[in-house]
Amino acid sequence: MADTPTKTATLTIDGKSVELPIYSPTAGPDVLDIRKLYAQADVFTYDPGFTSTASCDSTITFIDGDKGELLHRGYPIDQLAEKSHYLEVCYLLLYGELPSAAELEHFENTITRHTMIHEQMHNFFRGFRRDAHPMATMVGVVGAMSAFYHDSTDISDPRQREIASHRLIAKMPTIAAMAYKYSIGQPFVYPRNDLDYAANFLHMCFSVPAERYDVDPILSRAMDRIFTLHADHEQNASTSTVRLASSSGANPFACIAAGIACLWGPAHGGANQACLEMLKEIGTVDRIPEFIARAKDKNDPFRLMGFGHRVYKNFDPRATVMKQSADEVLDLMGIENNPTLQVAKELEKQALEDPYFAEKKLFPNVDFYSGIILEAMGFPTSMFTPIFAVSRTVGWVSQWKEQLADPQHKIGRPRQLYLGHTMRDYVDIEKR
Repeated sequence: MADTPTKTATLTIDGKSVELPIYSPTAGPDVLDIRKLYAQADVFTYDPGFTSTASCDSTITFIDGDKGELLHRGYPIDQLAEKSHYLEVCYLLLYGELPSAAELEHFENTITRHTMIHEQMHNFFRGFRRDAHPMATMVGVVGAMSAFYHDSTDISDPRQREIASHRLIAKMPTIAAMAYKYSIGQPFVYPRNDLDYAANFLHMCFSVPAERYDVDPILSRAMDRIFTLHADHEQNASTSTVRLASSSGANPFACIAAGIACLWGPAHGGANQACLEMLKEIGTVDRIPEFIARAKDKNDPFRLMGFGHRVYKNFDPRATVMKQSADEVLDLMGIENNPTLQVAKELEKQALEDPYFAEKKLFPNVDFYSGIILEAMGFPTSMFTPIFAVSRTVGWVSQWKEQLADPQHKIGRPRQLYLGHTMRDYVDIEKR
């Protein structure tokens, strides 16, 4: 919670001056406090997309787009991705500090033993058509969790909030894997307590009852990094949606379902799917120069998906680690018989060598590499966003918990610049 203002700003409207407090964060730009602006000056601020508006206090994640920095509780994402693993990062996001060995073991055991879902929820899946998008299924199933887990919907009870947090993190991979299995007509696969979080997800997605499936450690590590690198990303669209839903007092499962629905949008969670679709549009390596030329042509609407980032005006700090995983996975799986992956490798090479992309700072981002990895693993593009939802659940839950603990939090109610009709009288139908 912000304490004492560090300075003030004076806003003058029609000769009337209003003093506005300014708060200084531990990192990032100062924040102008306009909470009393309407009461004092009878005006609203106008900021479509909220790109210049801080909607909350937070201690979880900080991004400096100009420097290409992403910090979770102060720890750089590249260090966490290289030296840590997903469940340890989950603990960090949830509780603010890295765990001791005993704390991590207890947390991992708790999550592992909550991965199964209520058996009756299996019937819920069967209410969907087989060709339903897995994200549609996940929105419905996660929202329905509130009908099955009544002992963790009271948001005023800290213990129930804790249980809901653990359940969501633990069960989301199971739900995503079941949505995938249902979409391809295969039987559901139950989680295994002897596997780690990422390996268990791959097991539930790719094993079948007819034969043994052993998870390759390279694929498991790559999956864990994908989860880690997408765990939280400050106040993005889906996180803000979770916070807005939570502000009304909605139960945690409804809030996270709202986040999944927002993530589904192609401008948010669908970026790596759009990248793979672009690679398939290019088709073959010999066509890459043509598409690079189109990307440089300002009169051509074509854009290279997976290059550059709205937030990062430098190299995406997550991309370096993801590239390493992509190289490892492609070495393991091979790209000789996969033209999409051949195009991806050559496009990366040519773009990084082209001065135009360096000058514009259009470097391959995390979506470019994660899409390549998931394609090589055998996931269809329809599963890319559900996997993103699995990764981001801990971020949503951490932000949700933080908001509920904030004494300043209140129901979200944005204002508007109204441009419609002023008051007018109703006209009887025979006179229209």
